[in-house]
Order: sequence, then structure tokens, then C-alpha cells
Amino acid sequence: MHLQLFAPLIILLLGSTQTHLANSHQESGGWSCEPDLETHIQAEFRPGLVTVDGHADDWSQVDGLELPLLPALDPHEEHQYKGGKMTVKALHDGKDIFFMLQVDGEYAYSKGNNKNCPSVALMFQIGENATYHNMGGCKESPDECTSKTCRGNEVDIMHFSIGNAIPGRIYGGNPIDNGEGNGGDRFGHLVDLYGWTPHCRYLDGLGPSGNDTSAQNNWKGAWWHGSLATHSGFVEEDSPYASSDQKGTYYFEFSRPLRTMDRLQQDAQFTIGQTSKFSAAFWYPVDGNPWHGSGHYSVSCDWLPLDIASSSSGLLGKVAASTSSWDGASAFAVLTSVVAFCISVFVVYWVSRSKAVTFTPIDRL
Repeated sequence: MHLQLFAPLIILLLGSTQTHLANSHQESGGWSCEPDLETHIQAEFRPGLVTVDGHADDWSQVDGLELPLLPALDPHEEHQYKGGKMTVKALHDGKDIFFMLQVDGEYAYSKGNNKNCPSVALMFQIGENATYHNMGGCKESPDECTSKTCRGNEVDIMHFSIGNAIPGRIYGGNPIDNGEGNGGDRFGHLVDLYGWTPHCRYLDGLGPSGNDTSAQNNWKGAWWHGSLATHSGFVEEDSPYASSDQKGTYYFEFSRPLRTMDRLQQDAQFTIGQTSKFSAAFWYPVDGNPWHGSGHYSVSCDWLPLDIASSSSGLLGKVAASTSSWDGASAFAVLTSVVAFCISVFVVYWVSRSKAVTFTPIDRL
């Protein structure tokens, strides 16, 4: 990243993580990729189902995809993340889109040190020419990449480094950073960025041609780990919140409006009934060693389609699934009712056709 163009505040927000990511993003050999063309992420219409708090309990009714985590610069199975696959879930409520990422890993947390904690990112295509490989794929050098020279190569990035984030607490867009018109998050480093290449990435609202104070961080998010013993709420003094190396699952939960007020071509815009292009990345301090910027794992070596389902398609699928289990019982009940009704009609008819019984006074017997 060309950090000389950033203000001191932004250097503080992004820290050495972003610098190292850009400087070390070098591939060891030729790029090869064989994506699974059948894999789609389905964001169903499920209003009122989930709360962004880092817990996965309310996602139990949502289907997810288990995807192997392969090194982003060397996507071969023999080098995949040894902790297991990442499960990706998504849904929307007609206004916001929600994501849940689940990945197994021993508990690792070092307050204030992002590189000794897990980290995740989501990336979306903005420009129609933006490639997954090379994070947009603009051909310009870092000194030449601008919104004009790299037009059409824009990607949208959300990056969450948890070194200063309390589990279960919400981070991302906040009044202070949004008031300054950028995509930063000085509290938990859940930042909103855009880019054209790994070496040309900026917080929303900032760039090589100057800053625009109309930008916002539109993301909200939280994290959790299965070894954490309480759901009542942690505070900073509870750090590190659990003992190191405990086995469990990391949960990263996020939300963002389907449409934002971006006018700078720095946010992906989601449309109900259409498909967007998406990917997810994961950093982990393997064997206790700090991760480096380009040493991340990814769920695919190319864009994954993200289908934003309409309310009709989502609900019809649920109705079909739920009705199939009782169709037989319903048919039997209807048949029984019809038979009973016919018998009742016949009895009434038979009684009305029968002769009246002659009354015989008892004193004549």
C-alpha cells in the first residue's frame, strides 16, 4: 500500500499490517486456478432471524457452504489450512445483508497485536473488469493507479483484525470515524476499504487524488470463539477472555446495507434477485507465529457467485420443504372428512324417507 499518501491518523488505523501486506504480496511462481463453477453462496430472504453479536445460535436454520481454505498466493490442497474448512453463511432481510463465517482454530488472542490473532476479510467485485486475482487486477504501477487509470478494476474490501476487539461487541462504522468521512474504525479495526491492486488499497474516502469526506464505513461486525465461557458480556479488563490453545470454532458475523450512499465507486451494491461476486479470506497465527499480510487463506482461487434471493424464491422453497412432510396426512384427513360428510347426508336422507311410527296410548296396551 502506498502509505506515504495517507494521513498520520490512517497510518495509525491500518498499522503495519497493511504496509506489510502490500510489500510482501509476491507470488512464488505462475498463477493457476481451477475454481468450482458449481459453487454458489445463497443469501436467502430471512427477515428477523439473526442478531449481529458473534454468536451462531440464531444461524442454525441457515444452510452454509463448507469451503477449503487454500493459500491465496498458492492455492493448492496440500498447503491448505490444517484447522479445517470455513463455513460461509449469508442471508438478507430486504434492507441489510448478513454474513457468518465459521472456522475451527485453537484460541489465540494477544491484546493490541493483530498479527497474533485471527483475522478475516470479505472482498466483492465493484468494477466490471475487477478480477479476484491481484485484487482488482489493475495493470498500473502503485505510483500510477488512480480512479481514472484503474477505472473498472475496483474491489470492495471489509477487513476485521481482532487484536483490539472485545468478543461479542460490535465494531465497524461509528460516529467518530464516519464523521471524518472515511472507512476507518479506531476502536476495533473493522475497516471498509476499496482497491485496484494489493498495492493500491485505501480506506473509503481516501485516495491518491485526495480525500472525500462523504465516505462512510457501512459495516458492523462481531467475533466469538467456542471456548469463551460467558454470554453475559466481556469488557476490556477481561482480556485475553480465555486460555490460549483451547480447541473450538471462531465465529465472525457481519452486516451491511444492501445499498449504500457511495458515490465514489468504493462500495459494492447488492440487488435482490441478482448475483454479485464474492470471496473471503482468513489469517491465523499458525504454530504461534505472527501472520504476514499476504500469508492468508482464501475460500476460492476465483470469485464465488453470491446470489441475493428474492422473497418469493426464498419463501417458496421453505414452504415446499415444510409442506412435503405433511402432504400425506393432509390428504388422508381431507378424504376422511369427505367420507364422514357423505355418511351424514345419507343418514339424514334415510331418516327423512322412513315411515312415521304410530303412537299407541299406554292405556290401550
